Amino acid sequence: MGFYENHILPRAIHLVCGTEAFRRIRARWVPGATGRVLEIGAGSGLNFPFYSPNRVERLVALEPSAALRRKAGPTTEQLAVPVEWIDCGAEDIPLEDASIDTVVVTYTLCSIEDDRRALAEMRRVLRPGGLLIFSEHGAAPEARVLRWQRRLTPLWRKVAGGCHLDRATTERVRASGFVLEEVESGYLSRGPRWASFNTAGRARRP
Repeated sequence: MGFYENHILPRAIHLVCGTEAFRRIRARWVPGATGRVLEIGAGSGLNFPFYSPNRVERLVALEPSAALRRKAGPTTEQLAVPVEWIDCGAEDIPLEDASIDTVVVTYTLCSIEDDRRALAEMRRVLRPGGLLIFSEHGAAPEARVLRWQRRLTPLWRKVAGGCHLDRATTERVRASGFVLEEVESGYLSRGPRWASFNTAGRARRP
């Protein structure tokens, strides 16, 4: 890992994903997490303030970036929920089958190389009836915007930590065997349209 990946990129991710538009989305969905919670790509802990200590029994925070884990330190110390950090990717989650009540993944699926395998792992560790809470930017519904997303993605991946602009979140979640319960999508109030189409919702493992 070079200087950019270790120092510049983690700071950029923290600043961009910590803006008010993203904060509102986190506040809308993350409080729905209950029981034993696994957060995929916990990053710098931007979701942590929205977990309810009255609803969450334990939080397992999966994050492969040491720089982001360090940045999450102060937020982790203030959280009134026990936190266990896991240093690995989401394609091979070191947890037992059906051991988690809620999986939370926000603005992370876009940067996982094999996101389908990661979603299959999330389904595996969820108990039957367990909840998946997700929020991701991705493929826009307009053909013109989607064409730009596909053109820009190869370059964007190089400067944005592997982030794909053109993944269709809802379809990928459904194809991984989850049953969608509620989905909200639309463009964020700020940002170029090719980078600001957001899909958030919740789904269940059958």
